[in-house]
Amino acid sequence: LPFLALMPVCSAGTRRGGSSTQPALGQFENQSDVGEVKRPGSAEFDAAKRQYRVTGSGANIWGKQDAFHFVWRKVRGDLTMAADVRFIGQGKNAHRKACLMVRQDLEADAPYADVAVHGDGLISLQYRPTRGGPTLEVKSPVKNPATVRLERRGDRFTLCVARQGEPLHAVGAVTVVLENPAYAGLAVGSHEPEISETAIFSNVVYSGP
Repeated sequence: LPFLALMPVCSAGTRRGGSSTQPALGQFENQSDVGEVKRPGSAEFDAAKRQYRVTGSGANIWGKQDAFHFVWRKVRGDLTMAADVRFIGQGKNAHRKACLMVRQDLEADAPYADVAVHGDGLISLQYRPTRGGPTLEVKSPVKNPATVRLERRGDRFTLCVARQGEPLHAVGAVTVVLENPAYAGLAVGSHEPEISETAIFSNVVYSGP
């Protein structure tokens, strides 16, 4: 893609997590269903494997409003989140999503930016610049399985991806203005209001203030 030359180089980082705020959720503080969901979501943290199992329902993470399950922590300033993501089972909808997300708040129409891994392998940088506005996206040429990373530097959010054994590289960057504090974490939506889907986030990295 022509714009790749204009993308910032992804920082090397380290494969380690930040300080734990609550053992039950590892690096995150709490969990919530966001938007209108018919089936409550859940999350578990396996400290031995250092992985999160997140289950969520909801119509979608898209458009002008979202519906999904969110494992989150309040954040300020620059941050980095990275993970390897896989779904459990075949799933009903190819566009079920597991995301690394930073959003303004827990309202359904909040501005946000995320790295969304779809059930069919699509990886995209999704973002809603204004409250209640439309969701836009930058699609990655690399499909899952891959390590995905979301970097926030000021108002700039960058999607980085890496196939197994390869270095991370940037494939897109967008501007979303979020006030402090914002909410950062792991999100899962089924794209089907009547069912739930589960994703495993492994090798999770969070670094930030």
